[in-house]
Amino acid sequence: MITQEAVAIAVFVVVYIAIVSERIHRTVAAMVGASIIMILGIVPWEKVPEYLDFNTILLLAGMMVIVNVSRESGLFEYLAIKTAKLSGGNPIKVLLFFSIATAVVSAFLDNVTTVLLLTPMLLYITRRMGVNPIPFLLSEIFASNIGGTATLVGDPPNIMIGSAAGLSFNEFLVNMGPIATVDLGLMILIIWLIYRKDIGVGKEKALDRLMTLDEKEVIKDPVLFKKSVIVLGLVILGFFLHDLFKIELAVVALAGASLLLLWSGISPEHALEKVEWATLFFFGGLFIVVGALVETGIIDSLALLLTSHVRSEDEAILLVAWFSAVASAVVDNIPLTATMIPLIKSMGSVLNIYPLWWALSLGACLGGNGTAIGASANVVVLGIAYREGIRISFIDFLKIGMLIMLATVGLGSLMILVRYG
Repeated sequence: MITQEAVAIAVFVVVYIAIVSERIHRTVAAMVGASIIMILGIVPWEKVPEYLDFNTILLLAGMMVIVNVSRESGLFEYLAIKTAKLSGGNPIKVLLFFSIATAVVSAFLDNVTTVLLLTPMLLYITRRMGVNPIPFLLSEIFASNIGGTATLVGDPPNIMIGSAAGLSFNEFLVNMGPIATVDLGLMILIIWLIYRKDIGVGKEKALDRLMTLDEKEVIKDPVLFKKSVIVLGLVILGFFLHDLFKIELAVVALAGASLLLLWSGISPEHALEKVEWATLFFFGGLFIVVGALVETGIIDSLALLLTSHVRSEDEAILLVAWFSAVASAVVDNIPLTATMIPLIKSMGSVLNIYPLWWALSLGACLGGNGTAIGASANVVVLGIAYREGIRISFIDFLKIGMLIMLATVGLGSLMILVRYG
């Protein structure tokens, strides 16, 4: 008799192969897999909301509406030209500037929100400069995930870890901030070494193209421009204060989207038609497929197997960091983190588990850089790029992403070992 565990694994593997091979659109693959899981009752209907993560999906939807309405005013083109001028039109400086800006913003705001705001600007700049946009987009993805590692609010796994272990915002900043900073520098260096020829293309012409642009001329609707800036400011403020008022991030984003639609007078049909619906349905399907692995206890069993033979603190740090990183490159890091937290707590009777929390944060957050579906920011940026005619295949991403993941997790693990080993 075929067990639910076997079916859950088979569906996950087939969906993953379909995504990697790209013979079937990733959204279709995820939706078919989720349908099979639900039809067979592996994830009961009443538990679908638990795995579907509506907070992530509705946050994405709300921010997509805000970005689409704001784009009508010319806001992102304006910011893009201002940013490029600050870099002097030098593509290498643009890469450096945007990577740092993405990491800093991602440390305090949701990664998905960050890339939704910055990707249109980055695409506009690279088009005007006449350079290959791929290294810039990859750098933005990696920087968003690295930046999210630095603080307690930067990435959902950190919020979960902080709550479970009683860790403060300052503790996260002191422990993970230096690691994120060093890893960011390493990532930028690797991207530059791999793509230095592409980044340098058009360098001389880029300066002339950008410096002759007038950012004020790209503002299509000055009134909508001001309204967009105000609403975006309120939404970002809401993100900072959401925990104080016990309001979910998705509610903040949807409230901002509703306010901007009401205030701008733009047709909701027009705003909604540009929402990345394929991306949202992909997330929904993938969450359910991964939820089947959690529901059947497969992730629990695997994590328990890997952590049952740990003999020293150093071994535990490396095991937690690398298992979390490799697993997070394949499955969603939220259920993974939820599974690892009680396992780490159970090791407290024989080991000092304080450094293990930082190892878990490191692996869960940076493992997402390994594959195209490893983190929400990856899927969103690649979805926007695809819509703009820029195709980065799963395999192409894997070649660079795995290198970045191995380098940053390796360096981060070493820093934790040096400090606590």
